Amino acid sequence: MAHQVPIEATLDLHAFRPRDVVSVVREYLTAAADAGLPDVRLVHGRGIGVQRAQVQRALADHPDVAAFWDDPRAHLGATIVQLKSRPPARP
Repeated sequence: MAHQVPIEATLDLHAFRPRDVVSVVREYLTAAADAGLPDVRLVHGRGIGVQRAQVQRALADHPDVAAFWDDPRAHLGATIVQLKSRPPARP
C-alpha cells in the first residue's frame, strides 16, 4: 500500500527502508518542485556515509535539482537541496 507523505521543507529519511530511500528522494523532489518549494532539507543521518552518498547521487541527476550541499548545522547528517524554479502551472 502506498503512503502519502506530506510535502514539507524537510524530509527525514530514517522512516524509510534503506532500499527505498533513493526512490523516495526522487519522488519527494518532484513533488516538492511541483509544490513550488525553493529548497528542501533531506535528513539522512551520519553513520559511515553510505546513505548520504546514495542520496547525493540521486540528487546529481534529478532534473529539478539546481544545487545541493551538506547542511553545516547537521555535521554531515543532512543535505540541503536548492530546487529549480518552475513556471506556474496553468489552470
